[in-house]
Amino acid sequence: MTTTALARETHYRWSDLPAEPLKGTITRRLITSERMMIAHVYLKKGDDVPRHSHENEQITYILEGALEFWFGATDERHLIVRAGEVVVIPSMLPHRALALEATLDVDIFCPPRQDWLAGTDAYLRG
Repeated sequence: MTTTALARETHYRWSDLPAEPLKGTITRRLITSERMMIAHVYLKKGDDVPRHSHENEQITYILEGALEFWFGATDERHLIVRAGEVVVIPSMLPHRALALEATLDVDIFCPPRQDWLAGTDAYLRG
């Protein structure tokens, strides 16, 4: 009989993680595992996330504030997502966003965003 070592859990506290400064006044904190990533993204009113797309599936959950989203290569679809609401963004769907007020956005990605981990996400670095 073979015994396999079990993976260990990892515990994090958001307030202990460094806030990474991005374009405008956007900052974020990341937690990643082998197959998932979760991020707290902090935006002030007027901060914008330029149009981009990625192979990662994305779930965006607004904890505080509101983001206005445009979806599609020419902004064919428009949606405002407020505190307590979630939007699921499929792989490769172009999207952009604007903070309508101070916002705490929780983003979940599968697989993890390698461009975020490597710092090559130029669209967010302004």
